[in-house]
Amino acid sequence: SNTANVEIIPAKKPDLSDSNNILKVAAYCRVSTYEESQAGSYELQVQHYKEMIENTSNWKLAGIYADEGVSGTSTKGRVNFLRMLDDCYTGSIDLIITKSVSRFARNTRDCLDVVRKLKSLNPPVGIIFETENIHTLESKNEFTLGVISLIAQGENEQKSAAITWSIKKKKKKGIPIISTH
Repeated sequence: SNTANVEIIPAKKPDLSDSNNILKVAAYCRVSTYEESQAGSYELQVQHYKEMIENTSNWKLAGIYADEGVSGTSTKGRVNFLRMLDDCYTGSIDLIITKSVSRFARNTRDCLDVVRKLKSLNPPVGIIFETENIHTLESKNEFTLGVISLIAQGENEQKSAAITWSIKKKKKKGIPIISTH
């Protein structure tokens, strides 16, 4: 009998524990001006990421990028975010660590666009969102990311108290919110 030898080659998943593979890891943090005195201060975030990267055997610090600003909703004040993306395109970064989706992106679309852009690079650049425990190079996370970035967008929009208040008021009356334009 001539049974063909079929070798099954498993799909290669990015292996973070592969010690031969040194990853250039960058961290992105956004610091609110009013948070300076609190635990979210810039120095503490930098310290946190430096230690995290230094304590992971196959990670090498590629840089810590930080932007200041009360809200991430505007492109203004995201100079370092854009600089970091440029560094991803030139191959200086393999992986980005960031606190949460809401710290990273302005809105859902922005977040998914960046994730997909970085994912399509060769080699792909991944993002780890600490709070949500998501690694974007693990494909099952695309859906989760969509859901989470929607939540993040909601959080950003809530910061505009007046809008939130008027919506809540309309919802209480049971009226659907209809634009008059």
